[in-house]
Amino acid sequence: MSAFTVALAALGLLLLFWSVPELGPTIKAARADGVSGVFTAGELRCIRHPGHESCVWAGDFTSDDGRVLRRDVELYGSDRGTLAAGRSIHAVDTGRASRVYGPDGSGEWLFTTLLALAGAAMLAVAARRVWRRPAREPSGAGDTAH
Repeated sequence: MSAFTVALAALGLLLLFWSVPELGPTIKAARADGVSGVFTAGELRCIRHPGHESCVWAGDFTSDDGRVLRRDVELYGSDRGTLAAGRSIHAVDTGRASRVYGPDGSGEWLFTTLLALAGAAMLAVAARRVWRRPAREPSGAGDTAH
C-alpha cells in the first residue's frame, strides 16, 4: 500500500470516529427531540480570533419535571445578544455531553452528516485503491527457458 492510501484510510477513520457517535444527538437536535426544560444563562464564553469573536452562553439546564439537572452546559447557537446572565429560555436536552438546544432545533446535523459521508468516501477510495492494485506475477513467471 502506498503512504497516500494509508493516510487517506486513517483520515477517513478519524472523521468517522468524530462524526458517527454524534449523528443521533444532532439529528435529535434538528427536530428539537429530547427532554424539554429550561436553560438558565450563567456565563458568556467568548473566543476571539483576528477580526471575529465567537460567543456562547453556558449555564444550567433543568428538565420540566425537575428530574434532570445539568450544570455548566452550553446553549447551542446562542451568542452575546441572545441572553443575559440569570435569564432563562426554553431548551431541549438531546443527550449531548456539553450542550443543550433551543426549542427551534439546530442545523448542526448537516455538518456532522457531511463529515461522516466524507470519512466513508475516503475509506471507500482507499479500499478501492488496495483492491484494484494489479496482481504481481508469481516469481519465475515470464521467464522462459531457452
